[in-house]
Amino acid sequence: MVIAFIGSGNIGGTVARLAVDAGHSVVLSNSRGPETLAGLVAELGENARAATAEEAAGAGDVVVVSVPFGAHTKVPVDPLAGKIVIDTNNYYHERDGRYPEIDEGRQTDSGALADHLGTARVVKAFNSIYYVELGDDGLPAGDPARRALPIAGDDPDAKRVVAELLDSFGFDSVDAGPLAEGRRFQRDKPAYGPRLTAGELREALAKA
Repeated sequence: MVIAFIGSGNIGGTVARLAVDAGHSVVLSNSRGPETLAGLVAELGENARAATAEEAAGAGDVVVVSVPFGAHTKVPVDPLAGKIVIDTNNYYHERDGRYPEIDEGRQTDSGALADHLGTARVVKAFNSIYYVELGDDGLPAGDPARRALPIAGDDPDAKRVVAELLDSFGFDSVDAGPLAEGRRFQRDKPAYGPRLTAGELREALAKA
């Protein structure tokens, strides 16, 4: 599978490392240009290359969007039509400015990206874990201490693909429901941040 990245910082770069380790090819992009990703490409090896955001969006079978929420409207739309898009973002008003529709609970950060993209099949994932822990905490399937991560999305097949990726990276997944239910693991919610097993994560989501 080709996994492309729009945004290749802490979370995007970590997911790219996990993807290459799991046998996938990756196409990296950021807002500063492909040449600025030479070091990461060299680290990841022959299964990685850098491109523009438009090129990455077109190349990916699955596309990971990992940009600050305030930049979500700059994500290319046409090359992502119908594709599985993983949104790793969190809305931080201190960084992104105020979005009343989110502050008032009428919208979610991932819902705003989905509205921008139109037909893309958006799944919220990877936003609730510190990137260092994402890189370090994976465990084999069946380990009783295996960490679980929440996902949310409106397309069952897209969520299945994302859950399989999580499993290959060493994590269980817990389906929180439709994309709007991503609010249950946003910033300051019980499921945001702590290391939880699948059972513990379900309890945390229920408290949100």
